[in-house]
This record gives sequence, structure tokens and C-alpha cells, in this order.
Amino acid sequence: MNVLGIIASGVAALFITVALARSARRAALRPRTSAEPGGRTPGAGVLRRAGGATAVLGVAAATGGALLLGAAGGAAGSAAGLLAGSATVAVLGLVHDLKPLWALLRVAVQTAAAVLVVTLAGLPPAAAVLAVLWIVLVTNAFALLDHADGLLTAVGLVTAAALLACATVDGGFALALLPATLAAGLAGFLLHTWHPARLHLGACGAQFTGFALAASGALLQEAAPAGRTAWAALPALATVALADTVLVVVSRRRAGRSPLRDTDDHIAHRLRRVRVTVPGTVVLLALWAGAPAATGTLVYAELLHPAFLLVPLAGTAAAVLALLRIPAYAPPRAAPSRTSVSRTGRTRTAPRRTTVSAAPASAAKRTAASARGGSAAASGRSASPGPARTASGRPTVPPPPTGRPSEATAVAAERS
Repeated sequence: MNVLGIIASGVAALFITVALARSARRAALRPRTSAEPGGRTPGAGVLRRAGGATAVLGVAAATGGALLLGAAGGAAGSAAGLLAGSATVAVLGLVHDLKPLWALLRVAVQTAAAVLVVTLAGLPPAAAVLAVLWIVLVTNAFALLDHADGLLTAVGLVTAAALLACATVDGGFALALLPATLAAGLAGFLLHTWHPARLHLGACGAQFTGFALAASGALLQEAAPAGRTAWAALPALATVALADTVLVVVSRRRAGRSPLRDTDDHIAHRLRRVRVTVPGTVVLLALWAGAPAATGTLVYAELLHPAFLLVPLAGTAAAVLALLRIPAYAPPRAAPSRTSVSRTGRTRTAPRRTTVSAAPASAAKRTAASARGGSAAASGRSASPGPARTASGRPTVPPPPTGRPSEATAVAAERS
């Protein structure tokens, strides 16, 4: 396969992706009819969430067509394995978009797809094991970047372009086929996923992108000449994805949260908390990804010393430490106090629900008061069997509580 074949495949992937994405966008944004109550057309949410399937179809169609035309030559097995493994995880992601799957099941399918890739490429056992571990790790790292509009699309486009450049340095045009079509497909899909996104990559497009980038890098590493420092240059292309993964894992462990429970603590979320806009975040991370990608490509081409890779890596480490200082989790809310101090000084716990109405409460108070009054009167009658008398033996008359004395009281006083 030559340069013209790569360009033709990329152009085909671009046009197919643009056409399919435009059709999906129109279907997702089509206004509802009178017979469709509420919202948009049925399935519009699924189309927007799994819109990355259009990019997958465009890239797969262009790559598959090139393979059928014999463009890969003697390395057709490696290129076919890349496409087969990427398509497998794309189908897995599409199923996950429709119905969420267990994380263990997704990792198992990704591992099986990685084994298929390294088997068809003919890697030795030790290199195959390392390649499978790398592919699964980087696939999930890139998939985690799909947490902001256009973020994974932009970073994946930069990474695919760097892989394409590395593959063409040694004339490995067969391994450059998938990165070329992937870069073109992501470029055609970027307009639809730019903020505010009309379509999203979803798990289908995210896992396809991550797996294609990771597997292409692993096979380029194995096919690189002995004199090249591919072991240092190619992993640098995944700097941003790996930095985001390290950031969320460390942050969740420090906060006592589960590393597998996704929340708003990624790089883009923290940048949004310091008032960086969504498009600004995408541009910033694309430039961030471009620095190690360009450095790694130049190191792979032996135009720079491998020591230059320490510069973007040190900058990435400093950025991660700075992002860790940005609060990502809301502080726990203080529970309302449910204790009250009684008249005797003891602390009593109030019940959680007090739904007694005012009328029954007042009636209960009146009943209790009358009961206390009746008991007090009964106890008074039992305690004093007769009226109180003076020293001369005459009965005394108590004064009235308020106001003037009554007639009966006045008569009794006169008689005394």
C-alpha cells in the first residue's frame, strides 16, 4: 500500500462518516409529529447517545474496502486483526449504549479482542501478553475521556495523526491504514460532537477509538526496527488519556470512593470548575495531547533525543498535581440536629416524624388539664373535709380571685 492508497482510504472514511452523521443528526433532531406526545421522535435519545456508530461505520467501511482491494499487501493479517478487534469492541459498546453491561464483561470482551489482534499479527508470547495488557488499559483510558462534548474526538484525532506519522516513517503503510481512516472519520464527526453536541460518540465510538489507537500503537511497537526508541516514543502518545485515568483513580482513593464508580472528577470537570468553557477545555486538552504526540513522533523518527520526552511528561505530572488541588466532590451535608433538652436537663431524642395536628393536640391538652384539675379537686376534698375556721371557731371565707366580691360572699361576711 502506498501513500495514495492511504489518502484515498482517508477521504472515503471522511465522506462516509459525514454522510451518515448528517443523516443521524437529522433523524435525532427531527421535530415531533402530532401523534407523538412529548419530546422528539421515538429513539432520538438513542441516536444522539450512540451517534458514534456513524463514525465507526465510516472508518470500518473505508478500511474494509481497502483490505478487500489488497491494499495491505503482505501485512493484511495485521490490518485485518486490527479491524476485527476494533469492530468487536464497537459492537460491545453499542450494546452497552442500549443496555448497560457489567464492567467485568466489557473487560473480558476487550481482552478477547486484544488476543485476536496479537494472534493474527503473529507476536511472540511475551510480547503478546504485554500487548494485550497495554491494549486493554489504553482502551479504557481513552474511553474515559468521553466526558465532555468533542473531547475524545479531538484528542483521538491528534493521537491518530501521530500514529499515522510514526507508521509512515518506516514505510509500514499497512499499519497506517486504520490510523489514517480513524483520523479522517473523527475529523468528519467532530463538527457534530462539538459543544453543544448534537451527536455523541457513546460507548460504541469511544471504545472503538480507544481500541484502534491502543492496538495500532502496540503493533507499531513490535514492528519498529531495533534501533528506534519506540518503547519510549509510542506510549507518550497516550499521555493525556493515561493522565486522566491516574487523576481520577488517585482522587477517588484519597476521597475514599470506589475507583470504578464514575463521577464528575475528570480533567474537563475540574477545568469547568475554574471557569474554563467546554470548547476551551477541548482546545486546551488537544494542545496538551499534541505536545507529547509531536515529541514522541520526532523521537520515533530519530530527530530528537529520547530525553526530550521528559519535558511533556514532567509538564503532565505537574498538571495532574495542580488538578488534584481543585475540589471535585461536594462536602457532605451536616445532618439536622434531632435532640432537645428537657426541663430536667436530660437530653431527649425527638422522633423523626411529628404529624399530629394542632386541634387534637390542643384537645389533648385540655383533657389533660381538666383531668389534673379534677384530680386536684378530688385530692383537695379528701385532704380538707371541712371549711377552714378562725381561732374563735368561725368559718373563714376566701377572697374572690379577681374583681368585686359576689353577693353570696358579702352576705357570708356580714353574718360573720
